[in-house]
Amino acid sequence: MIKFENSLEFAKRKDHEDVLREIRERFCIQENVIYMDGNSLGLCSKDAKEALYHVIDLWEKHGIGIWDVEDSKYFLYQKVLGAKLALLIQADADEVTVMTNTTINIHQGISTFYKPTPDRYKILVDDLNFPSDRYAVDSQVRLKGYDPKDAVKVIASSDGRFISEDAIIEGMTEEVALILLPSILYRSAQLLDMERITKEAHDRGIIIGWDLCHSIGIVPHDFKHINPDFAVWCNYKYLSAGPGAIAGFYINKRHFEKEPGLAGWHGNNKETQFKLLNEFDHELNAHGWQTGTQPLFSMAPLEGVLNIYHEVGMEKIRAKSLDITRYLMDLTDERLAKYGYTIGNSREDHKRGGHICLEHEEAYRICKALKNRGVVPDYREPNVIRLAPVPLYVSYEEVYRLVEILEEIAINKDYENYSNKRTLVV
Repeated sequence: MIKFENSLEFAKRKDHEDVLREIRERFCIQENVIYMDGNSLGLCSKDAKEALYHVIDLWEKHGIGIWDVEDSKYFLYQKVLGAKLALLIQADADEVTVMTNTTINIHQGISTFYKPTPDRYKILVDDLNFPSDRYAVDSQVRLKGYDPKDAVKVIASSDGRFISEDAIIEGMTEEVALILLPSILYRSAQLLDMERITKEAHDRGIIIGWDLCHSIGIVPHDFKHINPDFAVWCNYKYLSAGPGAIAGFYINKRHFEKEPGLAGWHGNNKETQFKLLNEFDHELNAHGWQTGTQPLFSMAPLEGVLNIYHEVGMEKIRAKSLDITRYLMDLTDERLAKYGYTIGNSREDHKRGGHICLEHEEAYRICKALKNRGVVPDYREPNVIRLAPVPLYVSYEEVYRLVEILEEIAINKDYENYSNKRTLVV
């Protein structure tokens, strides 16, 4: 393992040696800003802008004819983008589509697979997942006439940071019909062993779905080996497809014959779609779970940025991500620990996602001080400063300067100049 040095010269040398250094120029870097919030909303890329402007130009020029240009590419855009996304998770092209948003896609997955019986009616979740996932689960349970207090089985964290994989497996009892879990916990960056958990679920006859929001685009997945039943994710974090960008949906090909829980006309077989029949003719692939007309302006930036991903490759992205987050942790140990900063994520590579969870009792006010100093962090209750040095556009020098600023804020107690009152968007 490389020994990191606590010097600006070392950081600059790392940047010079970085195989991804030229990719940074493809992103719209904000002047005098250190952007560490790419795990919430990724930076805009020039490739994404170009793809979006191209679609706007086509709309201007062709009107409704946009659906027919470029061999009907944009009428079938979900297939084009699904195939590109499938390469990031090692799935078949027809197992992946793009549609709606993450929460609606959770509703789609659960409504398709959740078929409760008197003996098997519970959905297993964890207590650290992003709340929207739980809202969707509770809602689906209620729609089936059950009380979430009974039908939703919650695996509790013992420390508020991590979930025990053994506890998840122990919770796979006979009354569990379906499982929904995050691949990476948003608060602690814990990366779960998806292959192990999925196999244990299937051995017990349980359907399992995964939320990849905090892993897609930063951690390579191999769905040929993981073999889940379905998965969902957003495309606006590491994948940088834009605010509220269209989301991703995966369904294993062994389930193509199932009826979608939420049917719509864009899930209809393309050969019969414009016959406008009242009987749904389900397209037998992931695109059969589409509902309404695809939002091209939300989809185009994703195509642009995916071109960058395929040019670089997930292996190089993951390698730099692990290295630069390790560098940030090393500097934290050396320069920040004495001021009350602690690392709240796993230090093991195979258990860590793409962001660092820096904990401090004054985390919220420190985040405000950081923003005032040109650093964009992310705060999570109760005491976490999330920092995501996204490999495609964050440099080692920026990480070094970030630590300098964190140190100065602590030494001077700059955070005391800020209120603890929460703003609308923390």
